[in-house]
Amino acid sequence: MMLPVVVLAGGLATRLRPITEKIPKSIVTVNDEPFVLHQLKLFQQSGISHVHFCLGHLGEMVKMVIDNSPFASTMSITYSFDGEKLLGTGGALKKALPFLPDVFFVTYGDSYLDIDYKLIEAKFSESENDNLGLMTVYKNSDKYDTSNVIYENERIILYSKKQSATQMEYIDYGLGIVRQKHFSAYPDLTYFDLSEIYENLSIKGELMGYEIHNRFYEIGSLNGIEDLSKYLKTKKI
Repeated sequence: MMLPVVVLAGGLATRLRPITEKIPKSIVTVNDEPFVLHQLKLFQQSGISHVHFCLGHLGEMVKMVIDNSPFASTMSITYSFDGEKLLGTGGALKKALPFLPDVFFVTYGDSYLDIDYKLIEAKFSESENDNLGLMTVYKNSDKYDTSNVIYENERIILYSKKQSATQMEYIDYGLGIVRQKHFSAYPDLTYFDLSEIYENLSIKGELMGYEIHNRFYEIGSLNGIEDLSKYLKTKKI
């Protein structure tokens, strides 16, 4: 039984406006299909059976698309909603904890990560340290975005969105593993970012790193949508 994956899909998607003024980013069409269905297909093919969506802006539209898809009957899909005020990625995860086991994957609602989830989970399970989290990383060297990780010997030496250092050659790839206990210091319904959790774990030496060598795909920009569209077409060949 694989870990469930939480998809953080509550953002406002301002970079994709005007497309996302009336629809949430998760259901932007890629190759004639809402993006979230591409994401669910990938998870299912990877052996993941439980997916939890943290939703916010226009989130009911995401739920409707999923509920009317084949995945609604072939996977266990649960939802939580920010409510009247946005909670940030960390606050949204905190609110989702009642739906989740002690340890779980977390990723983003605009990320398409075609990787071996089983292998990552197996590597994480080798550790007997029950405080550890995990972050997948990619040697980016500022190619796709600003690098924000110092990574050495399967450990994240430092992850930070605030600090910069010349040693930061890697970037957060977009998939992590976290634990319920990592959120215990934060009150319920409080706005905070998941990056705070990752940064604190890295500073304490409790963030495992897993290097991915193939590039990530995302739909956070028009260029990203175009790149993913091309990649998905190659997968069908």
